[in-house]
Amino acid sequence: MTVLKTSMRNFYAHKGRMALSAVAVLLSVAFVCGTLVFTDTMNTTFDKLFASTSSDVTVSAKGASDTGETTSDNGKPPVMPASVLGAVRKADGVKSAEGTVFSTSATVVDADKDSLSPTSGAPTIVGNWNANDARTMEITEGAAPKGSDQVMVDADTADKHDLKLGDEVGVITAVGTHRAKISGIAAFQVTNPGAAIFYLDTKTAQEALVGESNVYTNVNVTAAAGVSDAQLKKNVAAEIGAGYKVQTAKETADANRESVGSFLDVMKYAMLGFAGIAFLVGIFLIINTFSMLVAQRTREIGLMRAIGSSRKQVNRSVLAEALLLGVVGSLLGVGAGVGIAVGLMKLMGMTGMNLSTEDLTVAWTTPVVGMVLGVVVTVLAAYLPARRAGKVSPMAALRDAGAPADAKAGAVRAVIGLLLTGAGGFGLYLAAAADKAAEGSLWLGLGVVLSLIGFVVIGPLLAGAVVRVLGAIVLRAFGPVGRMAERNALRNPRRTGATGAALMIGLALVACLSVVGSSMVASATEELDKSVGTDFIIQSDGGQLMTPQAVQAVKSTPGLERVTEYKWTEADFTTPDGKTLDKTAITAADPTYATDLRVETVAGNLADAYRPDSMSVHEKFADDHKIKLGSEISVAFKDGSTARLTVRAITSSDAVIDQGAMYTSIATLKKYVPADKLPLDQLVFATAKDGQQDTAYTALKKGLHDYPQYTVRDQTDYKQELKDQIGQLLNLIYGLLALAIIVAVLGVVNTLALSVVERTREIGLMRAIGLSRRQLRRMIRLESVVIALFGALLGLGLGMGWGATAQQLLALQGLDVLEIPWPTIIGVFIGSAFVGLFAALIPAFRAGRMNVLNAIATE
Repeated sequence: MTVLKTSMRNFYAHKGRMALSAVAVLLSVAFVCGTLVFTDTMNTTFDKLFASTSSDVTVSAKGASDTGETTSDNGKPPVMPASVLGAVRKADGVKSAEGTVFSTSATVVDADKDSLSPTSGAPTIVGNWNANDARTMEITEGAAPKGSDQVMVDADTADKHDLKLGDEVGVITAVGTHRAKISGIAAFQVTNPGAAIFYLDTKTAQEALVGESNVYTNVNVTAAAGVSDAQLKKNVAAEIGAGYKVQTAKETADANRESVGSFLDVMKYAMLGFAGIAFLVGIFLIINTFSMLVAQRTREIGLMRAIGSSRKQVNRSVLAEALLLGVVGSLLGVGAGVGIAVGLMKLMGMTGMNLSTEDLTVAWTTPVVGMVLGVVVTVLAAYLPARRAGKVSPMAALRDAGAPADAKAGAVRAVIGLLLTGAGGFGLYLAAAADKAAEGSLWLGLGVVLSLIGFVVIGPLLAGAVVRVLGAIVLRAFGPVGRMAERNALRNPRRTGATGAALMIGLALVACLSVVGSSMVASATEELDKSVGTDFIIQSDGGQLMTPQAVQAVKSTPGLERVTEYKWTEADFTTPDGKTLDKTAITAADPTYATDLRVETVAGNLADAYRPDSMSVHEKFADDHKIKLGSEISVAFKDGSTARLTVRAITSSDAVIDQGAMYTSIATLKKYVPADKLPLDQLVFATAKDGQQDTAYTALKKGLHDYPQYTVRDQTDYKQELKDQIGQLLNLIYGLLALAIIVAVLGVVNTLALSVVERTREIGLMRAIGLSRRQLRRMIRLESVVIALFGALLGLGLGMGWGATAQQLLALQGLDVLEIPWPTIIGVFIGSAFVGLFAALIPAFRAGRMNVLNAIATE
């Protein structure tokens, strides 16, 4: 009880000093809990959606996926004859059955030919209005479609694009473009995660989406009273025979949940990873806080030891303070986490993914995980300072506070740090020298971890040298004030090293990712210049296939010398070594593709691969299966017949573009795959006549105005798009790393605030002998700047080393250009100085307000 009372008194006596450490715990716990609440809420939203939209039993056409995805290679959904509906209705236990037609590969445009598809990545679904949809949708305006000239739209899409009754829309599919006017608007009765949904009548949906009548993509079956879904599935399957996919409501929902869950898991664990980095940085802050508090209370602890307190009691007292700090910070963090989750939901709503706070899900495990994690991390971080406090002897009451650290301990620390750093550097060397990316990645991970720990441990040793160099460059210009700031930073290298290390971690990751991102862009740009021999690339950013009408629009564009189609499909290969490889990718293109993409060959001529019944393979595939020029491969095309294709070329496996691709001609593909099963183009290449590039570029954009789902890019556009995509990803990562950097800034603030308290008497003496308030504040700000620059220098240097090593692994995949983004590196370094200035504002202000006489008299 005495230990607890002492801890409580110390905690409240230093509550101001504990505040920033509590904020670090709060932020880290909040990010963890916010991530868990957000992903749990998304899971709840999708679970409710899938449960409410799944019929008791669903019959799907052969080739349909378990998740309900209906797009096939030819742009049309897999269908089954309408006779299946009649057979289903005859099955025992069927209360009702209804045929449906829907597709997720359609594009819908308004009267101005602007796309009405979601920008969040959610699908656009076009289908027939049916009883199953009527359960989850309520018509709020107008009426359901009753003719080929009518369409109904969901209310969210209508609101977003300001659509109203009577407006005309166009439904673009592989069949063609169908135009209709909005006859009704229907609102979701469950949360819509962002999909755009359009309803046609059944006959129109069949003709617009499939191009033929009397077919369905699905049959929704409702069970009679007392009949289980499992029994109904068994009865229906027995009635319709093999060749169809039959699923219960649970199976359909589970398949959809698994598909969405894989994406949510990636997002959740990525965000938790950044929360872990923030926790790691927070550990430095907590260690620093308690180390400084123990040092400042040396005399107090010595007196406690002199009057009978044991080492264990002193140790427990400090740990009890850490426990209180962890509990308070974690409790606040759990509450803040719910707020973060709501904020993320609102942010997703701005991008088009609607998540209702009514579905907000706070599982009992979330606050438990947050509390346990926050408390355990805080107590573990305080263990070393607590152990140091327990070693304080009664004689320490006779000495001044803040006695220097044990020199022996410092020497041992330096040796361990050097060994870890050397081991980390050797791991990075082995990664850079690796011949295989998988092996190199393991060495890279080990090298990163060891070098990071090594730099953290060796930080105090580096602080002495680096701070002196920074002081000579940055601080000497400020005269005596600058020199005092330098000496203050050097006074306790362990503290300076730990504070700088907290900032180092976040900036090391920023530098590493910047180097990797810039190198990827530079490598891809160089590869485009070297390999791509066409002027324009036309494709969908949403992954949609090129409709025949859009391809014809490209071919009709004036000023073009050639147009190359590019298709992709799957086939079962039987190689000369007798092995059968299922669902192997093969690319079919026009012969001009050999000119549009200059692929390096190691044997033969790529142009020969486009001869009748010919193909190419890449070098690794050829080596693995004993293939040489003239070898024959049995190729069983998906939805087609089997061909025996002769290998006419072997390409390099090190290509960046189309790496690992195997080519044949579209003419060969057409020979073995029926016209109605032929896959649509993935993309189209176009080359302008000499001197007509600008004219052709404008004409292509005009010719594809009616197809907004496709984008025309020249090589400059393509490079910029690549740069923008990587830039957006890096910005997202930087935003998540900002949490760790914020915690590191709190660490600098806390260090300065506690060091000001530690130097109260010293500050009073300096003020007494003539140091002005302005000079005092400047001294503290300069000390903060040099600590921040110290952390930035270590972090940026370490990060660039990691990034350069990672680039060597990318070189094994063909991305062999190393580019250091110096503007970013320099900008971050300069920004760190401003971070130091910002962190020093409050400590400097408080120091400047000290009463000189009270400061001199303090004990």
